[in-house]
Amino acid sequence: MATFEEQTTCVVEALFSDLLSEDESECRSLETDSEEPMRLAGEPQTRFDPVVIASRLRQMGDRCNMDFERVSSEALAEVLKGKMEKFGAAVDSLSRSWSDQNPEMAYEIVFLGVSVKLLMYVAKKVPAMVHPNQLIKVINGNFRVRNYIEAHGGWENLDN
Repeated sequence: MATFEEQTTCVVEALFSDLLSEDESECRSLETDSEEPMRLAGEPQTRFDPVVIASRLRQMGDRCNMDFERVSSEALAEVLKGKMEKFGAAVDSLSRSWSDQNPEMAYEIVFLGVSVKLLMYVAKKVPAMVHPNQLIKVINGNFRVRNYIEAHGGWENLDN
């Protein structure tokens, strides 16, 4: 069985592949079109399909209606200037603020939505500054998010 970190890497790479593709609808429709889940080398077949999960993450980012130009956050301001080393701090700050204002939403889901939305936003403004490792580190480094995903049965059960 693949580790959480390995699965996160596969999911984020699938998300980046979708973000960088010319066809904006490609990944979004794969969840219903996917016939057979992808497997890591040597792994038995499971329901883990990084393309499907990336599609779910993209949808979470799409549902995030945060206007980054109107949010006051020092870390966010640094990210918008291209200082991606502040990406994790910006996502955490924005997620805490949004989940405090919307207590009905789980912080972990807000965190994933905000991280994907911010990544998509920065990718449009400064594409050369965005790399998969930034999102991989942010997700793998947040124990609360990791525990939430694992407690719900892993990535394959995200947002079901």
